[in-house]
Amino acid sequence: MKWLSLLFIYAFVIQGCYAQNNKKQDKKMENTDKNAKSTVYSRTDTAKVAIADEEWKKILSPEVYYIAREKGTERPWTSKFEDFKEVGTYYCAACGNALFKSDTKFESGCGWPSFYQPISKAAIIYTPDNTHGMTRTEVQCGRCKAHLGHVFEDGPPPTGLRYCINGVVLDFEKAQEAEKKYNEENKQ
Repeated sequence: MKWLSLLFIYAFVIQGCYAQNNKKQDKKMENTDKNAKSTVYSRTDTAKVAIADEEWKKILSPEVYYIAREKGTERPWTSKFEDFKEVGTYYCAACGNALFKSDTKFESGCGWPSFYQPISKAAIIYTPDNTHGMTRTEVQCGRCKAHLGHVFEDGPPPTGLRYCINGVVLDFEKAQEAEKKYNEENKQ
């Protein structure tokens, strides 16, 4: 009887995990769809974006909105980009601004995707952050001012910096896909 009860509990837990993973996948797809329909999201437009929070709420998924506009933080070790090894470019999930190249990503052990250098000086805005009794430097998207994470001075050479970024506010494009799109756009 004990074994039957344990088996029932185990099956219930597995069912719950499966359902939860499907909901997460649906949210990720929803976020991608919203970005595709957004007039703000562009991987080629470099114009600054300044829209009201109410408009951001319509454009972004609740998960991205919480991090990007309310300066939230995702739980450590939950990002799909934490152990991600693909070659390409990371973009702001809110506006499409290019942020980091994959060759600047490194394993920091902090629980969030980490990079040692942004793609350009204009890609990131640095802001003092004295919340939670700490003195840190917040990093924001240089195009739309979305909260990305923080930068610390304990990274690897050549910069010695660790950009600790919430994966929820990142999009990624493989290098070959980006090159193909670039070539197609420049043929016209």
